[in-house]
Amino acid sequence: MFKKILIANRGEIALRVQRACRELGIKAVVVYSEADREAKYVKLADEAVCIGPAPSAQSYLNMPAIISAAEVTDAEAIHPGYGFLSENADFAERVEKSGFVFIGPTPESIRLMGDKVSAKQAMIRAGVPTVPGSDGALPDDPAEIKRIARSIGYPVIIKAAGGGGGRGMRVVHTEAALLHAVQTTKSEAAVAFNNPEVYMEKFLQNPRHIEIQVLADQHRNAVYLFERDCSMQRRHQKVIEEAPAPGIPRRLIARIGERCAAACKKIGYRGAGTFEFLYENGEFYFIEMNTRVQVEHPVTEMITGIDIVRQQILIAAGEKLPFTQRQIELRGHAIECRINAEDPYKFTPSPGRITAWHAPGGPGVRVDSHIYTGYSVPPNYDSMIGKIIVHGDTREQALARMRGALAEVVVEGIKTNVPLHRELMVDANFEAGGTNIHYLESWLAQRERA
Repeated sequence: MFKKILIANRGEIALRVQRACRELGIKAVVVYSEADREAKYVKLADEAVCIGPAPSAQSYLNMPAIISAAEVTDAEAIHPGYGFLSENADFAERVEKSGFVFIGPTPESIRLMGDKVSAKQAMIRAGVPTVPGSDGALPDDPAEIKRIARSIGYPVIIKAAGGGGGRGMRVVHTEAALLHAVQTTKSEAAVAFNNPEVYMEKFLQNPRHIEIQVLADQHRNAVYLFERDCSMQRRHQKVIEEAPAPGIPRRLIARIGERCAAACKKIGYRGAGTFEFLYENGEFYFIEMNTRVQVEHPVTEMITGIDIVRQQILIAAGEKLPFTQRQIELRGHAIECRINAEDPYKFTPSPGRITAWHAPGGPGVRVDSHIYTGYSVPPNYDSMIGKIIVHGDTREQALARMRGALAEVVVEGIKTNVPLHRELMVDANFEAGGTNIHYLESWLAQRERA
């Protein structure tokens, strides 16, 4: 087992990984920017190294600075968390070439699954269902592009091969708008992702966003940890997640989960990962794989009792998975609300000093957050300041516990989206379960009109 791990991230995930290290008896080194000097995880770390000024490009995305920090502190492995460099194959490669263990998949797996075209082709070969679309990147021939679109059927969606996080996508409803949309998306993709390749898929009208969590070790063992429903989202950014997904038959989940685990073995995947699907009319369609731990991993931990971050570390250390698929049990229901420092309805960021913070508690309530009274939320990074996760024997109990937890939360000095969550927890359609990916945006639009 490692004696010392460097955490190449910030915020609540830095604290989450630090806690897993402490439980395993591993010393934790954190890196931080000048903007994060007063962060809780910096104060709690065994060692902390400042790697640059506030801008991410000069700190959390600065590969040489992170690797130098690992060298000077004698760390043996680097955990990338999520975001920043977590899905950067070049970083994973540099980490390993520098003599450290990258706590995540191989650089080859990250490259394969990071390119949406190669990922889709790999899934087709592995027997995982995909959205009907082009066979690889779109050609330059306008006539052929039109032919592909007609064979798929409108509406279609043009996607950047190197895109992600909801960026690099454009929906097209008519042939007249097709070629312009393809060209615009190509230009944007070249600038944003340094890869102008785009591909085309059928645009599903009212799908749900369902993802399958997997774990795979270096000994060709792979399991799936059931599913999460992440359909409550705005501008492709998740707001609420839950597990299991309401209303989807367990036999369908078992079938798709088994295919995901088999795909991990086929591509030689290691570590934690998430297969993301659109689900419509009883069918799953693969859209992408996240080759890292997800923000919403706690809901899966709550329904399985498996510590996903701990397993990431054990897998990276070469250990075998300590359980088989048959030993993994689904227990109850979990819901997660992402708490952001932002206006709850206009969504404008609200950085600043927190003058009061009270975290909720009680049976089945978990809070993953790095904030404290007196902490200043910097304006330089993502607005998420924490997550409230609840677990109950049933979905109804989980909803009741989340309502209670949200009623207890106190955050003063800045705006947060807690009022939005309080409203959504009593929304009749969300209570019923099974809302699609467009529901929250239409709900917000309706609220604005009222």
